[in-house]
Amino acid sequence: MPGLALGDVIPNIEADSTQGPIKLHDYIDESWTIIFSHPGDFTPVCTTELGMIAAYAPEFKKRGVKLLGLSTDSVEDHLRWIKDIEAYTPDAPVQYPILADPHRKITGELNMLDPDEKGPNGKPLASRALHIIGPDKRLKLSFLYPGTTGRNFDEVLRVLDSLQLASKQKIATPVNWQPGEPVLISPSLSDKEAKQQFPQGWKTINLPSGEPYLRLVNLKT
Repeated sequence: MPGLALGDVIPNIEADSTQGPIKLHDYIDESWTIIFSHPGDFTPVCTTELGMIAAYAPEFKKRGVKLLGLSTDSVEDHLRWIKDIEAYTPDAPVQYPILADPHRKITGELNMLDPDEKGPNGKPLASRALHIIGPDKRLKLSFLYPGTTGRNFDEVLRVLDSLQLASKQKIATPVNWQPGEPVLISPSLSDKEAKQQFPQGWKTINLPSGEPYLRLVNLKT
C-alpha cells in the first residue's frame, strides 16, 4: 500500500458518518483506533464482517480501542444497511460510526482503494483493509484482504494485545503467540537492563550459534 507506511501519521481526514461529522485526529484523541474499509454496502462478506465487529465490541472496549468503519457509499446507504447487519448478528448493535466516502477521496488518502476491483459504475472499490492506529496517531499495523476473503477478528485482537504489550515494555511476541504465553525480550536490552525490567528472570534458549539472543520471559499479571 504505497504512500502510507508503518510509523506514518495517519491523515487527519474529515468526513460525514452515521454518527455525524468526524475529524479523524479528534476522534482518535489519545486512544488506539481501528479503521476498517469494506468494498460495498449490501454485500455478503461485508455484512458478516461488520456484524462480527459489533459482536466483538466489548473486547475492543476492554483494550481501550475505538472502531471506525469506512466505505465508498453514502451515509443514507450505511444507515439502511446497518439494519441488515444487526438482523444478521442479533444482540450486537452497530454502535461504531461508519464514514461515508462516495467520491473515494478519503479511501484513497488511507490507501484503501483496490486497484483492480471495480463497481458497476466502473469506479474502484474500497479494498478489505484494516489499519491499527496508535494513540500517537501513527500507523502501527495494516491488514489487506481481497474481496473474496473475510477477515479474522480473533487475529486482530491477538495483534492488538501484542502491539499494546510491546508499546509498554521492551518485548516482542513469538510466532503464534497468544495472550498469557511467554514473550521475547528485545535484543536492544542487555542482560543488565533486562534484569531491571524483568526481575522475575527469563529462560535463554541454547542455540547452535551460541548467541544468547532468544530470551523468553513470563510477564507478571
